[in-house]
Amino acid sequence: MLGRSASGVLWMFRYLERAENTARLLEAGFRMALTRTSTSASDEWKSVLITLGQEAEFSKRYKEFSCALVTNFILRDLDNPGSVLWMIENARTNARMVRTAITREVWEATNEAWMVLRDVLARPVRDSTLGDVLSQIRRQAMLVRGAMEGTMLRNEIFNFARIGTYLESADNTARILDVKYHVLLPSVAWVGSVLDHAQWEMLLRSVAGERAFRWLNAGTLNRRGIAEFLILDRRFPRSMAYSYAKIASNMNGLANEYGEEAGAHSLLSDAITRLRGVDIGTIFDFGLHEFLVEFIARTEQLSQAIAGDYRFVE
Repeated sequence: MLGRSASGVLWMFRYLERAENTARLLEAGFRMALTRTSTSASDEWKSVLITLGQEAEFSKRYKEFSCALVTNFILRDLDNPGSVLWMIENARTNARMVRTAITREVWEATNEAWMVLRDVLARPVRDSTLGDVLSQIRRQAMLVRGAMEGTMLRNEIFNFARIGTYLESADNTARILDVKYHVLLPSVAWVGSVLDHAQWEMLLRSVAGERAFRWLNAGTLNRRGIAEFLILDRRFPRSMAYSYAKIASNMNGLANEYGEEAGAHSLLSDAITRLRGVDIGTIFDFGLHEFLVEFIARTEQLSQAIAGDYRFVE
């Protein structure tokens, strides 16, 4: 398979996963803002921008952190390379580039997602329509993923698509977990407070994990349990351990396809050994922030190694 095609498939699914993750984070921020005073709501929208790494760019153009300004900047501003509309445009561009490598159903689902979201985001999003817009983004991304799961041959194309999905999922969960707690909580004095619990609840909502966590833990919220759930629980499909297990499965698929392992396989094996060799107590003793920073750097290193090993073309 040509490196250009492999890159196109992987990034197509990274962009789709990123768009869905962004929509989930916005929905969590919207829910939190609804329960806040106007000042606190502004802080909540600022926190969403910080989590997405877009606060600096937003602040160059706007002086206030209102729902309308933040959501339209994140959702539909094509001058913002982190906007959902920009991601969907790029997912479709990559899909079109690899159209002969994917099934008709995957192409049609991707093209339909682009058309639907282009129309939905053609007009400014209001508070009253935000929930419906975010639901559309999640639904369209899931339809593409469903088409891929249901129609694609389990070959190298499928493997690159899944690797792209789970690289993005692992990175997203780690960044949200790090930023939402270690950057946004005002000080250690707030640990255990109402604000502390609210931030952790929002974190779970932003990765679609609140119901699963409460089901496993009889409704109890605590930071150590939530961190363990998002980092180490291989039953939850957006946990870091689950994402890496799926990357490993599809990297093994590539090794079988090509008859050999590449350098990225060694990096991945080391990363998985690191995850399996710790428990949540060890992670907190080491420092949750420090552990997550290492994980994010290792995920980026793995992504670069895959691009190099399989000759991706920029």
